[in-house]
Amino acid sequence: MNDTTRRTFVRTAAAVTAASYGRILGANDRVRMGYIGLGNRGDQVHEAHLEFSDSQTVAVCDLRDEYMDLAAKKSRGNPTRYKDYRKLIEDKNVDAVVIATPDHWHALQFVDACHAGKDVYCEKPFALTVSEGRRMVEVAQQTKRIVQVGLQRRSNKALQEAAAFVREGGIGQPTVAKGYHLYNEWPNGIGSGDDSYKMTEEMWDKWLGPAPKIPFNANRGFYRFRWFYNYSGGQVTNFGVHYVDMLRWCLGVDSAKAVTALGGHYVNKDNREIPDTCEILWEYPAKDGPVMMVFSQYNANNAPANPRSTEMEIRGTKGTIYIDLTGWEVVPQKYTDTLVPARTPIDRETEKSYGPSRKETIQPKKVTTRVDNQAHARNFLDCIKARNVKTNCDALTGHLSTSGPLIGNIALRTKSYLEWDGKAEKFTNNAAANKLLSYQYRAPYKLG
Repeated sequence: MNDTTRRTFVRTAAAVTAASYGRILGANDRVRMGYIGLGNRGDQVHEAHLEFSDSQTVAVCDLRDEYMDLAAKKSRGNPTRYKDYRKLIEDKNVDAVVIATPDHWHALQFVDACHAGKDVYCEKPFALTVSEGRRMVEVAQQTKRIVQVGLQRRSNKALQEAAAFVREGGIGQPTVAKGYHLYNEWPNGIGSGDDSYKMTEEMWDKWLGPAPKIPFNANRGFYRFRWFYNYSGGQVTNFGVHYVDMLRWCLGVDSAKAVTALGGHYVNKDNREIPDTCEILWEYPAKDGPVMMVFSQYNANNAPANPRSTEMEIRGTKGTIYIDLTGWEVVPQKYTDTLVPARTPIDRETEKSYGPSRKETIQPKKVTTRVDNQAHARNFLDCIKARNVKTNCDALTGHLSTSGPLIGNIALRTKSYLEWDGKAEKFTNNAAANKLLSYQYRAPYKLG
């Protein structure tokens, strides 16, 4: 870092305390990272940060030694290893932590890390419950920590342009926004959990943490925990949070005003709790009028959901935008100011002229890209150094994008039409549903 660059950095970092500023620069301008959870997603996020020379892996934490072995090998160093996340966040050599554990651990680890003075990259979904997410936002604000939530589309320039294009009226007034999780798991799905990784009783107890104590089943453990409600919101939060976030971003909306859902475990022969088939429907109050948002989860058939076979689509009055990890495409809609004719046998000519009177008023457009984890990691590291700049997906953004799917799951599980007060974060028409906005942690776990 030359003298000019260093002076610029010091001015930008004016909001940071002298102690933490010295801590960052004292390690050759490297952010010293600790990783909690190094399974599938944790490994991917770890690799994303390793792309950059100013990120150093100094500590890793996991219940599985082989996961820590792999992370240590990739780290190009000799990180300290922990089985207890609390020891990692107490480590004074750690500046920032990545949380990529099962969803039911996110809130505890996030809050503890913030109170310990660590900046946090937290994988999505942000929390297991709405009340946890709100507490996480409060603690992040109180402790002034830099937070990045793992919704990596937010750091992709092409998708930033797509979101701005829709918000600025590029497809006219949006009316319907959809996201799809299509994956054919029929007939056996995840099976019964008899042939996977085995845990000792001690390891199982540590894995469960605040979740209810129940007998071990391999499907409830590593990776497949996503199929069980004690540890996850299922695919509604696993994939749905990505899509709700992108669609919400495009529409410029925060919270839904109503939600309903249908679906269930229809055909796959396994021991899952989450659906293999469902649809969640929200109504969001956008600036020009209501928008219906839909998440479709079809896990017994993966036929294309739309003409472009994309993850998402938004239908507007002037056109449709199709969006996925490879880019976005706008397909114009033909329309006319002519009134829909009243069909009559004595005037077929007016009826015939209606279709040809429709014209396109926007141009087709196609943008290609590749969404990866590196840009999101880079943004996190940059914001840690700057201190006074929000990340591309801060705590509140992650919370709002997670809350939509979480209340969708409550509608599904209660088979209800629920009216939602986004400011109070409560249902206004169903007291029983409000009880599912939080849960009682197993002793001795408490959220700080």
